[in-house]
Amino acid sequence: MGFFLRWLFAFLLLTATYNPTGFNYLEWAAVNYVEELPMTVFLGLLLAIGYLIYLRATLRSIGAGGMFLILIVLSALMWVLYDWGLLAPTGEVAYTWLGIFALSIVLGIGLSWSIVRRNLSGQVDMDDVEED
Repeated sequence: MGFFLRWLFAFLLLTATYNPTGFNYLEWAAVNYVEELPMTVFLGLLLAIGYLIYLRATLRSIGAGGMFLILIVLSALMWVLYDWGLLAPTGEVAYTWLGIFALSIVLGIGLSWSIVRRNLSGQVDMDDVEED
């Protein structure tokens, strides 16, 4: 359940920022920033904090190379599903949703990786060590 929640929050963060439905921060801010400048800045800062948390944790746990590797594996999986006829995206909207889904998987794995690693190997990741 822990990974699912981390992935779900990453998915919500990405879709709140941009999605093809038109109901997202970027499109809302582009139209309303003059009349709603304080709210635009406030919501933008909340999204930035969310991205800061996810990206920092992901870069610290799996790094840029790990992020790239996960994207390659997800791309290959989508290719296999497409080749087998199980995935048939049509149009820009479907590809946008696939991209959002893939990025949310990367962020979810990045935020969960230390927990998975500890459970598999018994090793604990330590970022800050206090010395006496």
